[in-house]
Amino acid sequence: MQSVAFLIAVFEFVLLIFSLSVHECAHAWTASYLGDQTARLQGRVTLNPAYHVDPIGTLLFPGLVIFGPFLGFNLFSGLLVGWAKPTPVITRNFHKIVRDDNLTTLAGPVSNLLLAFVAFLLLAVISIAIPGGHALALSTFVGGNAVAIPSGLEALVLLAVLAIRINFALFFFNLLPIPPLDGSRLVRNLLPYNAVVVYDRIPIWVSYLFMIFIGGFLLQLLLAPSLALVFLALRMV
Repeated sequence: MQSVAFLIAVFEFVLLIFSLSVHECAHAWTASYLGDQTARLQGRVTLNPAYHVDPIGTLLFPGLVIFGPFLGFNLFSGLLVGWAKPTPVITRNFHKIVRDDNLTTLAGPVSNLLLAFVAFLLLAVISIAIPGGHALALSTFVGGNAVAIPSGLEALVLLAVLAIRINFALFFFNLLPIPPLDGSRLVRNLLPYNAVVVYDRIPIWVSYLFMIFIGGFLLQLLLAPSLALVFLALRMV
C-alpha cells in the first residue's frame, strides 16, 4: 500500500506541474494574441515547465505537501495547490488595457477548468465504453479501490480523477483576491488609484500567509460542493 500511495503522490506532483505550466502558457498566449509580446519573447508560450517553474510555489511547497507524509509530517494536509513564475505583462501594449488585462488574467484559471473538463470527458468515455468502467470511475473518485480491472486502466482513471481535483483547486485558488494571485489582478483593475497604491504595498510574506492559511480554508469550502457536483454528473453518465 505504501508503494501505491507513493505512486499516487508522484502522479499528483507531475500533474500539478503540468497544470501550472498550462496555466501560465494560457496567460502568455492570450497576452500575445491581444497585443503584448513580452511573455512570448521570453519563451513563455510553451508547456515546457522549465520556463514556468517557481522554486517555492512549484517545487518546494507542493513537494512538502505531497511527499511530507512519507517523511513523517503532514504539512498543510489537503492543500494541493501551487503557483508558477508570474507571466510578465506590459498592459500599455494592449488595445483596451483593462479589458485585455482581465482577459489575460482569466485565461489561466479558465485553462485549469478546461483541463478538468477534458479529464471528466475521459472518465465519461471510460464509463460508457468499457465494461466495469463506470464502477471504476465512481469508486476511484471517492477514494475506493477497484477490483479485477486492468492496471493500465486503473492508472488512467486515477490520473483523470487527480487532474479534476488538482485543476479545480488551482481554479479556485488563483481566483482568490490575494496578491500576486490572478484574483488580485482582477480586483486591482476595479479599484480607484489610491486603493491600488495601498493594495500594491501588501508585503509578499503577508500574501504567503494569506494564501496558505486563509486561502486553504476558503479552498476547502469551495472544493467540496464543486467536486460533489462533478461526482453527481459522473453518476448520471
